[in-house]
Amino acid sequence: MNGPTFTESLAVRLLARDGIAAIWQLHVAAAAAYRDGYQRAAETVLQIADAAERELLGRADTP
Repeated sequence: MNGPTFTESLAVRLLARDGIAAIWQLHVAAAAAYRDGYQRAAETVLQIADAAERELLGRADTP
């Protein structure tokens, strides 16, 4: 079994630092990047946001 990806590790660190607000901030940053014409950057930031959401939901499922 492989360890966490860079995206997953970054998402965990952002959650630890900023809490659930990190997810909202990532979505806002992705929207701004997309608006400014940086589609690949927007996709990357959304991947990090998705990983953070999965981590948060995984924590909610753990007793």
